[in-house]
Amino acid sequence: MTSAAVPSTFCYGANVHANNIRQHYLRYGGSGVPLVLVPGITSPAPTWGFVAERLGRRFDTYVLDVRGRGLSEASDKLDYGVDACADDVSAFIDALGLSDVVLLGHSMGARITLRAAARRPAGIGRMVLADPPVSGPGRRAYPSNLDWYTESISLMRKGAGAEQMKAFCPTWTLEQLQLRAQWLHTCDMRAVVESYGWFHTDDMFPDLARIQSVPTLVMSAGKGGVILDDDIAEMRALNPLLKTARVQAAGHMIPWDDAEGFYHACAEFLGVDI
Repeated sequence: MTSAAVPSTFCYGANVHANNIRQHYLRYGGSGVPLVLVPGITSPAPTWGFVAERLGRRFDTYVLDVRGRGLSEASDKLDYGVDACADDVSAFIDALGLSDVVLLGHSMGARITLRAAARRPAGIGRMVLADPPVSGPGRRAYPSNLDWYTESISLMRKGAGAEQMKAFCPTWTLEQLQLRAQWLHTCDMRAVVESYGWFHTDDMFPDLARIQSVPTLVMSAGKGGVILDDDIAEMRALNPLLKTARVQAAGHMIPWDDAEGFYHACAEFLGVDI
């Protein structure tokens, strides 16, 4: 006898006009404490669906398409800076009337959520920063090259598929490769290039000192090379209230490499089973 399939927590996809742009999002769960998930530099909302399905069992989960990605607004004139992206998150929370929100950002999304909390902490209950790039002025460069992103986007825009995607993400499952291949072409190239640029021109560390009213977890990947022990020590010096967790078996794309490790770190910090 086989066990019954776990029901999907997916509710719907929708758009909202917030911070003067169209923001697209996917909703999972539909009840409970609101959780807003902000993905990374080339991760449209659907690519995080497998994570949102799980989070939706415990949270009213909203996965954003960051401006210039997925089905959110993109244009030749749109501001793709970190402050504009951070203001999108705050405006999204206001537009949907959410309160006591859990903000969960990965990579670029972690930098965006951190800036959003530093600029306007009201309404944010807790925050999880998953492997944010620590690059910035006078700091070591982000370990992934820009070409890794731009070359894969160019290929997918020409109609390449999962087999070509495998060269960029060799450890991923076929399903993960297919989903990334399906959606990667929606990432605006200028948005990606400019975001990668502010990884190196904008310093995230001062923001950590400004968010002491928001309980925050920094989750790092044991194999990612993005956050090192010295970085964690500097973060704790700036914000002694900061919680940290390292998912030892994972590379930078933590839930892709060690989903259970990712959920365990979130669960311990948020105080719920996930």
